[in-house]
Amino acid sequence: MLLMSVWSCFFGQDEEDGTETGEGDEWMQGKTLIKPLDQLDLTEAELKEEFTRILTANNPHAPQNIVRYSFKERSYKPISSVDQLAVHFVLEGNLLHQDSDEARRQRAKQGDVEEGGGEERADSVESKAGKKEQKITNQFNFSERASQTLNNPLRERGCQTEPPPRANFSATANQWEIYDVYLEVLQKQEKNKEKAKAVPKKDDDKGKKKMMLVETQSDDITKVAKVAKIIERMVNQNTFDDIAQDFKYFEDASDEYREQEGTLLPLWKFQYDKAKRLSVTALCWNESYKDLFAVGLGSYDFTKQGRGMLVFYSLKNSTFPEYIYPTTSGILCLDIHKHLPYLVAVGFYDGCVAVYNLKEETLQPIYKSTAKSGKHTDPVWQVKWQKDDMDNNHNFFSVSSDGRVVSWTLVKNELVFTDIIKLIIEIFDNVCRPAACGTSFDFHKQIDYLFLVGTEEGKIHKCSKAYSSQFLETYNAHNMAVDAVKWNHFHTKVFISCSSDWTVKIWDHTIKTPMFTFDLNASVGDVAWSPYSSTVFAAVTTDGKVHTFDLSINKYEAICQQPVVAKKKTKLTHIEFNPVYPIIIVGDDRGYVTSLKLSPNLRKKPKEKKGQELPKGPEVEIAKMEKLLSLLREPENSNA
Repeated sequence: MLLMSVWSCFFGQDEEDGTETGEGDEWMQGKTLIKPLDQLDLTEAELKEEFTRILTANNPHAPQNIVRYSFKERSYKPISSVDQLAVHFVLEGNLLHQDSDEARRQRAKQGDVEEGGGEERADSVESKAGKKEQKITNQFNFSERASQTLNNPLRERGCQTEPPPRANFSATANQWEIYDVYLEVLQKQEKNKEKAKAVPKKDDDKGKKKMMLVETQSDDITKVAKVAKIIERMVNQNTFDDIAQDFKYFEDASDEYREQEGTLLPLWKFQYDKAKRLSVTALCWNESYKDLFAVGLGSYDFTKQGRGMLVFYSLKNSTFPEYIYPTTSGILCLDIHKHLPYLVAVGFYDGCVAVYNLKEETLQPIYKSTAKSGKHTDPVWQVKWQKDDMDNNHNFFSVSSDGRVVSWTLVKNELVFTDIIKLIIEIFDNVCRPAACGTSFDFHKQIDYLFLVGTEEGKIHKCSKAYSSQFLETYNAHNMAVDAVKWNHFHTKVFISCSSDWTVKIWDHTIKTPMFTFDLNASVGDVAWSPYSSTVFAAVTTDGKVHTFDLSINKYEAICQQPVVAKKKTKLTHIEFNPVYPIIIVGDDRGYVTSLKLSPNLRKKPKEKKGQELPKGPEVEIAKMEKLLSLLREPENSNA
């Protein structure tokens, strides 16, 4: 009772229901909910009803009506794929990789600070020196115990044998003894041939027949063919040892005193007795075997057309060709496959194209076009290998005077042709549209579908494999036939052309006027870019001279003009740079091919200072050409 009275005195007592309540117990009372005035009163079933919402990745603010112009259909087409990405949050971190340059600099800076602090307090340095640094264990590759195995000791074993017996032998051979030996060999060959004929041709006796044939061939003289070729090369190398030494080591010392001039050193001269009356109509180096090149022989005198010849020469043997393929019609062009060096595409004067396989022993081509398979009706002036098609079939292109650019595909045992484009000449008032004569063409080094075609009327057409009915651009390049047109090996916008109107022109394919024009005072037969510099090229003229230019040194004239042939009436027809060695080969209209070495000034490179590494590579060559082009573009831009 005393406890209850104390409790009632402390907390008090409710007057209505007699329950005891404290003064601060409002939180124990039930709280009433206050509803909005416009809240709906829903039943229990309506409250339990589910409403599903689907979240998609589509951006509601992304435009849905984007269109692009289709050049093929010549109309605007809507684009179905729209970028739906929306960035909500981006945070740039400040973490550094421990091996990065910034992390190394921060560690070095922190170490300098610690050393500086140590100098101020010598006592702290002494205290740290007294303590041994605790080696931190590797958490990822650590073991407390280790075991070591013993390596077996090495042992030497040897044995000694008696030397083989030796004996001195000497004899003399006269003509009778040699004659007797030849008779014995001849009798053995005749006996083996008779035995091979006497063997029955049954399936059971195939093994015996093969053995007889092997015995017959064992005495054949063809066994020494490979050895004879090696000996022939050794003899030639000894005979022309001075030329081989010049090719490898000679550098013209006088170039140091001529800053902007160079020379060409004559090396080997290649000729074949049966091809003296033919002209060199094509030259091409082999990309896989750098010392091997092909020569196409025919005639540019169309009143004296006849036979032709395909020969292959090697720098290791200048006296005789490695391969010889006689042809019934004159050859005007050829091209060696870059990845399959044994395949050679050839174009003839009679309009045929053919493919030779150097692995085959036959002298006939493995593929050749005919009138049924769509051969050209006029001479074929250029052939070029292209990438394999979707079915991995090899194919090449050709251009002819009949105005057709044709793609040839090697399918099984036949050539399948496809007309890519038909060259035409625009006539006013739509009177007529005759076919233009194609004389040369070249494909872009990086853009697979883009190619240039030079014509006999002096125009150059920029074409695409996808458009067979129209040209992408037409350049009024020359006043006479375009003899050669070639893309630059480095700069993707630059190409060069030469013509019988005595000029060589360098173009930017985005501009219809030439960037450089050079007059060589004679008909230009061929021009070629160098493989090592974007600004170096060489051309040959009918007066027997080779003109070498380096635009980075002199933009106005050649840094080397040198006659190559001895006879004044001899005309130079073609020129090619070797892809690796600093030499060029030049062909003339008498069937000769001359190789020449470029002096140091013709392949000049920036001098490197001690401890300095100059940048190298295609980017440097592209920058060199772009710098020259920018000098010519600036006046046009300023006038505009």
